[in-house]
Formats: sequence, C-alpha cells, structure tokens
Amino acid sequence: MNILTAVGRYFFGFALVASGAQQLFRAEFVRLVPPGPNWVAEHAILPVMVGILLILAGAAIVIGKMARLASALVGLMLLSLLLFLYVPEIAKNPMAGFVWTNPCKVLALIGGAILLIGIMPAHETDRFAPAVATMERLKRISPFLVCIFFVVGGIQHFVYAGFVDTLVPAWIPPSQRFWTYFAGVALIAGGLGLIIPRVARCAAIASGVMIFLWVVLLHIPRALADLQKPGETSGVFEALALSGVAFLIAGTRQTKTFPRPQSRL
Repeated sequence: MNILTAVGRYFFGFALVASGAQQLFRAEFVRLVPPGPNWVAEHAILPVMVGILLILAGAAIVIGKMARLASALVGLMLLSLLLFLYVPEIAKNPMAGFVWTNPCKVLALIGGAILLIGIMPAHETDRFAPAVATMERLKRISPFLVCIFFVVGGIQHFVYAGFVDTLVPAWIPPSQRFWTYFAGVALIAGGLGLIIPRVARCAAIASGVMIFLWVVLLHIPRALADLQKPGETSGVFEALALSGVAFLIAGTRQTKTFPRPQSRL
C-alpha cells in the first residue's frame, strides 16, 4: 500500500467513524439520508444501528482488521440507500438539479468502498469471501462513479452560482464568484481526468488536495460557526471521505513510464 492509498484509507475510515458517532449521538439520520417513510422516522433505533455500523466499519478500515468485509458492507449499505431512497426522490422531480447532488455523491462513496476492497489484505472467512470478491471485480468502474459526481457537481456550480457563492469565505480574494466558477471548472476537469488513463493519477491527486482544502477552509469554519446545525458538521466528514476517495484512485493508478533511449557507442 503506497502513501496515497494509505491517506485515502485513513480519510475514508475516519470519516465513517465520525459520521457514525454523530448519528449515534443525535439518534437521527444526517446529511446524506433524505426524509424516509414515516415508519423510518418513528424508529430512532434505525439511525442508531446504522451509526454503530459506520463506527465499526470505519474502525475496521483504519485498523486493517476485516477491512475488506467492512468496505463491502458500507458499499452495499450505500447502494441500498441509493436504490430505495434516492431513486424514488429523483423520480418525483427529475428535472430539479439539486435532487441529483446527494445520489451522485453516494455513487462516489460507493466507488471508494469498492477500491478499498481491492487494496486491503484479505482476512474474511470463507462464508463472506465470495461476496467480497464479487464486489472487488467492480473496481474498474470506481473512477467512472466518482467522475459522475464531480462533473454533476461542477455543472451545479454554474447553475446554482448564487447559492455556491454563499459557501465561499468572503475573505479569500479576488471574489466569491471567481472561486465558484473556478471550483466548477476544476471539478469538471478533475472528473473527466479520472477516466483518462494518461492523466488519471494527476487528476485524482489534484482533486483530493482541492477537496481537502475545502475541508480546512470551508467546512470546518462553517461547522464551528454553528454547532447546532448537524448538516454542517457532517459536511466536514463527508468532504473528508470524498477527498479520501480521490486519493484512493490516485494510489491505484499506475504512473506512466517511458523507456530511456539507449545510447549508441
């Protein structure tokens, strides 16, 4: 495991632990999970159980014990969230751009979970190994899943520029609108770069650094400014996980090398 995949693994695992702890503490779903059926809202035990699962899975990924199984469970949980909660929401109002944000974000996180299965050592029992190995075979699609989120997010920076402006710290020169458009272009370029083999590693590193800077410059200050808003705090962990996914992609891409010309003596 190289330094990039190690950073991606720790970012992703820590984000799961922190998100699970927040969900466990508040006894409610936060950030990624939309309002579900009434029977879900009436049973606070469900977000608590999911919170415990996230903590255990994140700890397994960080420690390296049963990490492949933990990553597979997280991937399956996110896939279930996408199919049973987000797809119905999209079907109700498919032309509203904002309904695509979190589903595409879930796709990117699924891509990260799949990549983790491939890089972690295998310690699963025979009972779970076939299912985990099946998910590992999907690792080729991970960059495409992340690409979808980056490109959609980049486009939304232009469509919803007025809203995105409010997220950019006003003290950063030259202007909030400049950084709104700059980040939009960077997301689109980074997303497309992930699926072009010659530049995938560079694009993934640049995207990972950019999102991590957002964690430091944008998400943490917003969370500290209003600790009563759980969405702002969970946004810190969510962005950290996405930065980790980008570094995982970078670490699993081979650096192109070219043979040196032989000197003629």
